[in-house]
Amino acid sequence: MYYQYFGLREAPFSIAVNPRYLFMSHRHRDALAHLLYGVGAGGAFIVLTGEVGTGKTTINRALLEQLPDDADIAIVLNPALDAAELLATVCDELGIAYDREDAASLKALTDRLHRFLLDNHARGRRTVLLIDEAQHLSFPVLEQIRLLTNLETDSEKLLHIILIGQPELAAMLQRPELRQLNQRVTARYNLEPLSRGETGAYIRHRLQVAGLGPGTELFPPRVVRAIHRHSRGIPRLINLLCDRMLLGAYGQEAPRVDRRMLRKAVREVIGEMPSPRDGRALRYAALALAGLALVVFAWWALLRGPGEEPAVAAPAAYPAAAGAGVAEPAAH
Repeated sequence: MYYQYFGLREAPFSIAVNPRYLFMSHRHRDALAHLLYGVGAGGAFIVLTGEVGTGKTTINRALLEQLPDDADIAIVLNPALDAAELLATVCDELGIAYDREDAASLKALTDRLHRFLLDNHARGRRTVLLIDEAQHLSFPVLEQIRLLTNLETDSEKLLHIILIGQPELAAMLQRPELRQLNQRVTARYNLEPLSRGETGAYIRHRLQVAGLGPGTELFPPRVVRAIHRHSRGIPRLINLLCDRMLLGAYGQEAPRVDRRMLRKAVREVIGEMPSPRDGRALRYAALALAGLALVVFAWWALLRGPGEEPAVAAPAAYPAAAGAGVAEPAAH
């Protein structure tokens, strides 16, 4: 494999989530702090949004690892559920038994969940419901989730709910029919892409975890800046581009990657892009056309001769139409 060529133990830029490669930028740490605060403060709803590939799954795993030992969590990864299916899934995740005939009954499932939450609270435990890809939840399901937050004691909510999704989730919560749910959000955070400096630190971190020795530079700073520009700081795209570039360097037996390999990787991963060579060709063509226009103008000026005025066509005389009702100007 190509990683052995560079003295690495494994491929450093796999898109599979591996906790050993966990990279927490200050943005990720800030997002995690918001979520942990929302869970610990007794709030009902916590919302985390971010574009595809920005690291929401990374935050999710870090959150699960840092939840207190007295927390029970139900994780829903399939948002394409109706309200009864959602409640049944939550009961399954928490180990709540229910009769088969109760599986379609919202009231029966809610009652069983309520009893579990009260028992958990009495034992000093908290319960967390985490729903991923929440932007795909239907309005009836979101309304059912809101109703679950009515399960409370005099001092706190019995169920902490974390919604994780793409930016469409934040826009969806702004809809008038969801205003009651939106008003119950106690912590929300939008995960932004990595900065240019964070992109370089991210690449170095993954290479070091994979076994890159000190003093070895596979990605020159100039290339890292270009990677950030093309990936827009999205970790998943950074991984895909870097993986393709290392494969290209291995195929050419090069000691490090370069911008030419990046351009090829961008075409393969993101789509076609004009190369700098194409841009130079267009500029040269434009300059050549401008020069040709100047030559033609000078030749035309010489043919006219000195002092010759350009001929201007006189306006055509239009005969008055017989009987045309055109009003004459009034005499003063």
